[in-house]
Amino acid sequence: MIYGYCRVSTTHQHEENQHFVIEKFARKNNLTVDMWIEEKISSGKRLKDRKLGALLNELKSGDILITTEISRLGRSLLEVMGILQMCLERDCQVWTLKENFRLGTDIQSKVLAFAFGLSAELSRSLLRERVRESLARLKAGGKKLGRPIGAQSRVLKLTRNQKRVALLMAQGVTKTEIARIMRVHKVTLYKYLRSMGLME
Repeated sequence: MIYGYCRVSTTHQHEENQHFVIEKFARKNNLTVDMWIEEKISSGKRLKDRKLGALLNELKSGDILITTEISRLGRSLLEVMGILQMCLERDCQVWTLKENFRLGTDIQSKVLAFAFGLSAELSRSLLRERVRESLARLKAGGKKLGRPIGAQSRVLKLTRNQKRVALLMAQGVTKTEIARIMRVHKVTLYKYLRSMGLME
């Protein structure tokens, strides 16, 4: 079986681009993708909560998993290596098109898998560092960071409707549902409840 795997991390991204790239590659190489696995989910989610996790449990000897780039598989070096190791143990192949990588059973494939996974992790690390530096620069320049002042007005809204909030709690309505009814974020509700001594 040949599997095409596409993943995007937000609903604002489109897996169709990855689908197109894999399909074009398959046509060029006279291959047929037998099954497509497409999901909109962060790679930070646990593998068992992703479609990829279920697929890995179904892979059999000789199967090929094709994806556009190795970062589609996982977020961290350890996770990517774990996924590749599972495929090696099942005698499957993993092909990534951007890096032109073909995971087999040879030592060179294992070394390359380590290198690509490390590169992806380093890229994310550098991005996080740049974000931290930018926030520090904004703060030093007098930019106020954190929750907007409007959050305080939402706490006041709860205070003005404290009888209704108390009634909903007495009726056993969940805090998440109360926050939805009052049209505030649940963090704002928790802050209000703590201030009123109604929550630890």
